[in-house]
Amino acid sequence: MNRLIVPRRFCGPPSSGNGGWTAGALAGLVEHERPGDRTDARPAIEVSLRRPPPLDTAMPVTVAEGLTVASAEGSTVAEARTVTDAPEPVDPVPAAEARAAGASYAGLRSHPFPACFVCGTGRREGDGLRIFPGPVGAAPDGSTRVAATWTPHPSLADDDHPDRTDPDEEVRRTSLAVTWAALDCTGGWAGDLEERLMVLGRMTAQVDTLPVVGEEHVVVGQARGRDGRKTSTATTLYDADGRVVARAEHIWIAIDPKDFA
Repeated sequence: MNRLIVPRRFCGPPSSGNGGWTAGALAGLVEHERPGDRTDARPAIEVSLRRPPPLDTAMPVTVAEGLTVASAEGSTVAEARTVTDAPEPVDPVPAAEARAAGASYAGLRSHPFPACFVCGTGRREGDGLRIFPGPVGAAPDGSTRVAATWTPHPSLADDDHPDRTDPDEEVRRTSLAVTWAALDCTGGWAGDLEERLMVLGRMTAQVDTLPVVGEEHVVVGQARGRDGRKTSTATTLYDADGRVVARAEHIWIAIDPKDFA
């Protein structure tokens, strides 16, 4: 039986796993047919988070009726399945504009989870991703957009990746879980995380290739609307040549701050 473990390094709130990393780690256990020639290309996978993912806990993973389910203490933590509809990409932003936007990152003023692996201001270079998305020009429909640059650190390389047959190969890529994580929090900030405390409830992502370590990428997020406690957003990760690396759509759930005190 497979088991899913979220190491403490990959936290979101201090006592639970980052939603994107957890979702990506579970997505990596979903059986699928490869949609392209690359070994790292994957179909669209939807992951629903049912409760905060525990840290440093071996969660049994079972597969039944098309669902890959991770559980802890007898209850479902997350479940994943392949879907036919891929997320629509968010329009790209020039790297220089995304780089400059980081100075206006709302998390620099106030951050609900400064230890977050992805967007936490309290994480050191090489320890966290330090993706700091700031506002950029609105989308054609007037919706909010944010963007940031991100250069994957060597500590994020997946040296067991099947494309890397030569240990001295120059091109190294991140893990699938890190790729999903990079697509996560930018969506939250596009949905106004500064004013509306939220956690990830569902994420659907399609990964065309994995990010190259040491290469600058651009991640762009866009708000897609609200419905009660739910906020919908989307993100897209671009490489240095402006090609789509991966894209995602999210549903965030507004929470009471005291639940994550």
